[in-house]
Amino acid sequence: MLRTHTCGELRLSDASTTVTLSGWVQTIRDKGGVLWIDLRDRYGITQLILEEGVTAADLFATARTLGREFVLQATGQVVERKSKNPNILTGDVEVRVSALTVLNPAKLPPFLIEDETDGGDDLRMKYRYLDLRRNPVRQNLELRHRMAQQTRLYMDGQQFIEVETPVLIKSTPEGARDFVVPSRMNPGEFYALPQSPQTFKQLLMVSGFDRYYQIVKCFRDEDLRADRQPEFTQIDCEMSFVEQEDILQMFEGLVRHLFKTVKGIDLASVPRMTYADAMRLYGSDKPDTRFGMEFTELKAVRGSGTVDTVDLTSGKGFGVFDSAEIVVGINAPGCASYTRKQLDELTEWIKRPQIGAKGLIYVRYNEDGSLKSSVDKFYTESELKAWADRFGAKPGDLMLLISGDAAKARKQLNELRLEMGTRLGLRDPNVFSTLWVLDFPLLEYGEEEERWFAMHHPFTSPKPEDIPLLETDPGAVRANAYDLVINGTEVGGGSIRIFNRDLQARMFSLLGFSDEEAKAQFGFLMDAFEFGAPPHGGIAFGFDRLCSLFGGADSIRDFIAFPKNNSGRDVMIDSPSTIADKQLDELKIRTVV
Repeated sequence: MLRTHTCGELRLSDASTTVTLSGWVQTIRDKGGVLWIDLRDRYGITQLILEEGVTAADLFATARTLGREFVLQATGQVVERKSKNPNILTGDVEVRVSALTVLNPAKLPPFLIEDETDGGDDLRMKYRYLDLRRNPVRQNLELRHRMAQQTRLYMDGQQFIEVETPVLIKSTPEGARDFVVPSRMNPGEFYALPQSPQTFKQLLMVSGFDRYYQIVKCFRDEDLRADRQPEFTQIDCEMSFVEQEDILQMFEGLVRHLFKTVKGIDLASVPRMTYADAMRLYGSDKPDTRFGMEFTELKAVRGSGTVDTVDLTSGKGFGVFDSAEIVVGINAPGCASYTRKQLDELTEWIKRPQIGAKGLIYVRYNEDGSLKSSVDKFYTESELKAWADRFGAKPGDLMLLISGDAAKARKQLNELRLEMGTRLGLRDPNVFSTLWVLDFPLLEYGEEEERWFAMHHPFTSPKPEDIPLLETDPGAVRANAYDLVINGTEVGGGSIRIFNRDLQARMFSLLGFSDEEAKAQFGFLMDAFEFGAPPHGGIAFGFDRLCSLFGGADSIRDFIAFPKNNSGRDVMIDSPSTIADKQLDELKIRTVV
């Protein structure tokens, strides 16, 4: 070993001990007759001291030639520091150097290897191996390690078995785009990289492995955002002989275990909400429930997915509300003092193309009890007071309303609600609010394709009582599906699966598969169902997302050792890249000019 101790473990109790440390030069402070070097490794920082007249002259001269990020081996005696540093664990001691070896010199890094660096995202991605030396990134990966460790500990304690499933599989038409891999030995044919191990874990249930899990790499060739990567990691799980309640209890247990062991938080029982209520109250199937501001409807057309409500807006001459399918809003507590400039800015914010609202109506409930709105011309103060009563508003509150098509208006108001939550400081990343969302629609209709699509995947079971509606009213069929939401982020989703061949065939037919297409794509699974498939269900958690939430970050990138950028590129190794013509010829693939 090139060291006797790490740079994070020496204490006053080690004084007078001769030690050898190895690591990277963090900083050098030269005060003429005294030279201090902060030596860093994964475990911490230890200060080295060299003094003129005490340290050998050639050793002192060598130390003065060192630079940032040089790799050193230093031997010396542990002594008590005169000027202690309470900010580091080794701050009571330093090492008086008697021998120094430069294991490797280093170029000046392109950015500071500090907690607060001067490197931008692109530069740090290009030199990711340097970025990984920084404490915040290292701590993120240590958090990820603890999350994986505790996941395995919990699953093992619940008698799950970890089974690896294939990475080279068959491409399927449902879901996101596959990454495909050409087969040299089978010209013109391709493997796909798995978007999830879905069919394999179902086959494991048929095989009798009644409790399976895997921390598994998955791949999707889709547009990227801060919380998406072309390759990502799932905690993938499946159980046999279970109903939905069994799944919810088991994996609520996993989440509570992770919060307790990794964050030291005793998480309360996870509340539950139907998809219909989530859309009605929040305009989102993954609502952020750290704060209130639930939607209030002043007008809703029956059949638009809302509860019946008395219309408080129509017939007053305001055409925008009269023609709208829905008038819906939120109450921002304590915001009646917003200036006209602030309200205009909010209006412009929600009219941006990515949100698409045509306007914003406001009602101030002033501290003196009076009401002032942007539609005073059409509504009396007593009518505005009826609005305020429905909102449950108090003096000092601000009501913000959007109208139009029900689905679009709710989606727009969801964005406004989240923005107001952020502006009011109600979305603290250190506060955690969890939620199960249940009873999703089984299917959604694609207007362009003029056919039904599975909202989750084609193996999700419908609610047993809704099965008769499959042919007569497919849009009304609810799925035996569930999502776990934390702070407005979907971190896990799953369902009870179809395990009967006939029902699975009906589902494929409803999704537009011919018998031949269904057999070609999924015949192996349907055949397996004929050999005694047990009732089963499961869930998959986005492991990268879970880690970023636990770490209080919006992006998953800093919780992945070597992530891709927004274009799906690894700028460090310059991938994807072209390959040689010889390889293309071997694969029987011609380049397209």
